[in-house]
Amino acid sequence: MSQRRLFVTTALPYANGNFHIGHIMEYIQADIWVRYQRMQGNAVNFVGADDAHGAPIMIAAEKAGKTPQQFVADIAAGRKPYLDGFHISFDNWSSTDSPENHELARQIYRDLRDNPQGSLIETRTIEQFFDAEKNMFLPDRFIKGECPKCHAKDQYGDNCEVCGAVYAPTDLIKPYSALSGVTPVLKSSEHFFFKLSDARCVEFLENWTQDGKLQPEVANKVKEWFSVRENADGTQSEGLGDWDISRDAPYFGIEIPDAPGKYFYVWLDAPVGYLASLKNLLDKRGESYDDYMADPKLEQYHFIGKDIVTFHTLFWPAMLHFSGRKTPDNIFVHGFLTVNNGEKMSKSRGTGLDPLKYLSLGMNPEWLRYYLAAKLNARNEDIDFNADDFMARVNSDLVGKFINIASRAAGFISKRFAGQLGEVSADGTALLTNLRSQSEAISQLYESREYAKAQREVMLLADQVNAYVDQNKPWELAKKEGMESRLHDVCTVCIEAFRLLTLYLKPVLPALAAQVEAFLNTRPLTFADAAASLGNGHPIGDYKHLMQRVDIKQLDALFEPPAQDPPAQAAIETVAPGGEDIAPAITIDDFAKVDLRIAKIVNCEAVDGSTKLLRLTLDAGEGRMRNVFSGIASSYQPADLIGKHTVLVANLAPRKMKFGISEGMVLAASHADEKSNPGIYVLEPLSGATPGMRIH
Repeated sequence: MSQRRLFVTTALPYANGNFHIGHIMEYIQADIWVRYQRMQGNAVNFVGADDAHGAPIMIAAEKAGKTPQQFVADIAAGRKPYLDGFHISFDNWSSTDSPENHELARQIYRDLRDNPQGSLIETRTIEQFFDAEKNMFLPDRFIKGECPKCHAKDQYGDNCEVCGAVYAPTDLIKPYSALSGVTPVLKSSEHFFFKLSDARCVEFLENWTQDGKLQPEVANKVKEWFSVRENADGTQSEGLGDWDISRDAPYFGIEIPDAPGKYFYVWLDAPVGYLASLKNLLDKRGESYDDYMADPKLEQYHFIGKDIVTFHTLFWPAMLHFSGRKTPDNIFVHGFLTVNNGEKMSKSRGTGLDPLKYLSLGMNPEWLRYYLAAKLNARNEDIDFNADDFMARVNSDLVGKFINIASRAAGFISKRFAGQLGEVSADGTALLTNLRSQSEAISQLYESREYAKAQREVMLLADQVNAYVDQNKPWELAKKEGMESRLHDVCTVCIEAFRLLTLYLKPVLPALAAQVEAFLNTRPLTFADAAASLGNGHPIGDYKHLMQRVDIKQLDALFEPPAQDPPAQAAIETVAPGGEDIAPAITIDDFAKVDLRIAKIVNCEAVDGSTKLLRLTLDAGEGRMRNVFSGIASSYQPADLIGKHTVLVANLAPRKMKFGISEGMVLAASHADEKSNPGIYVLEPLSGATPGMRIH
C-alpha cells in the first residue's frame, strides 16, 4: 500500500481564555487518529492555531489594558502545558493573526471576487445594529435576542445554538446589546457579502454535503438548510442566504483589500487559519506550500464540535471550491462532553473538569485519554465523564487487565532466564495467532474513529491472555521442579501478548507505549509489527511498574468546588435576607432526600377550633387525595386557594394533630419579623405544571 498524505486539523480555539475540557477531548480524538495514521506509515501534518480576531478579543484586551496582539500572545503562551500534558502531537501551532493568514485570507477573497464565472462578492448598504452607549456597531456575538425560527431566548446574532438556524442579527426578536444591555438602534453601513445563495454555490453544496464527506446524521441536518420549508410555528425557512463577511472599524482583524475601514468577519479568516498554520509549518521546513496543496492525492480532514457545523459544511467548502482550492475530504463532527450523568459543566458547583487541575493532582493524562477513547465513536453524540465509571474502567481495564499481564510474567523472565525470551509452545502459539488475527479489524476501527469498539476489542483480547495466565499459573510453575521450560514458555507468551496489546493501544497510550518499547528493547511499534514476534533469545529489560490505579481522593479533589472568598464582614453583620441568616450549607444528597411535588388544591376549608389552620385537600397525581393542615389562615380565605396549584413536601412523615392527620406540608414564604412584615405567601408554580411533577 502506498503512503497516504494527510492534512489534519482541529477547530481553532478562540484566544480569549484557556483550554477547557471540551478542547482537550477534541484534540485527544484527533490525536489518536493521527497517531494511528502514523503507525500505518502515512505522512501526516497535524496543525492547530489560535482564532485571534474579532470584537470580543478587542474588547477583552481593552479591559485588560493590553493591545489585542499582546492579549492574544499571552493566551497563546499558556497553551503548551495542556498540549504537552495530554500528549497531543500537533506539528505546528500558529495564530490567525499571522502574516500567512493575512496573506491567504486576502487572496481567497480576491479569488472569490474575481471568479471567472462571475463574482461571488457583492456590496450592499444594510442597516446594522449600533450601540449608542458604546458608540460602535455591534458584532453578531454582542447582540442577543430571541431566535426568529425556534424562539429560543438569549441567542446570538448570527446563529441559534438550539435549532442551528443561521440568520441576520436584525432578524432577532427583542434584540439587546450584550455589552451595555441597551436596545440597539439601526444605522446604515456598506457591507460585503459572499453570495452563498448563488445557484452555483447551492448546487455545489447540495452535492458536496451529501456525497459521504459528512456523517449521515450531520448530512441529514445540513440537507434541511437548502430548501424552503414550513416550520412548526407556521413560518418559512428560506434556504441558503448570502453571508455577510465584513465588519466596520473599530475591529481587530484583517482589513479587506481595497476597502479601508472594512474588516473580514472573524469567521471568514478563522478557517483560513488551517491553511495558514500548514503554510507556516512547511515554510519553516523549507517545503513548498503550493506544491503540497496541489498534490491530487492529498487528503484533508477537520475535527470539529457540533456547534460549528454551519461554518464548516457550508461557508468553508464554498470558499475553498470557488476560490479554486481543494475542499476537505471529510469533516468529523463530535458531540459535547458532560460530567456525571449529563450535568452541565460548572466550576462553581464543582462539576467542571479543569484539565490543568487534573494534571496538577498527579492524575495520569493517559487515564483520561483511555477513558475518552472508550466512550468516543464515529457519530455526532455527546459523551459523559462519570467519575465512578472513570475509576472503574482505568483500574479494571488498564491496570487490572492490561498492565497486570506484564507484571505477572516479567519478573520470572528477569530472575530465572537472564532477561531473555524463550520458545513458544503450541497453546501459546494459538493464543498469539488469535491476537495477531485481530490486527486488521482493530486497525479499521481506528481508521473509522470507532475508538470505543477498538478499546472493547483490545480488552476482550486481554481477557483471553489473563485466562491463559490463570490456567497456567506461572507463580505455581515456578515452585515445581522440572517445569522450568514450561515457565519460560508461559512467561514468553505473556510478554509477546503484552507487546501486541500495547501495539493496539499505542494510539491512545503513546507515553506508556514508549515505556513498553524501552522495556522490551524494541523499535517503535507500528501496526505492521503485529505479524512479527520478538523471538527466542530476545533480551528484555527489568520491569518497572507502568501505571498506578486511580485514587478516589484524586477524583474527590478534582471535582471539589473552588474555595469561595468570604463575604465582607459588614455584609455578614447587616444582611439577613427575609429577616434571618441563610441556613448552614447542605449537600446535593441532603436536598435530594426532600421530595417536592406539584399538587392541586382540590378543596380548602377552615378548621373548627383553630384560628391559624386551613385544611387542604390535595391531588399530587397519586390516584388519591391527601389531607394537609397549613397555618396560613391569617393570609388566605379558603375560596382563594381552591383550584390553584402549589408545592407539596410529599415524603414528610404523616403527623397526627388535634384536628386529624396531616399528610405532608405545603410550601409558603414569610418574613422572620411577622409584626413589621406580616403576610404568608403560598408558593404557586407557573402555568403548565401538573399534579405529581417532581421539583428538582
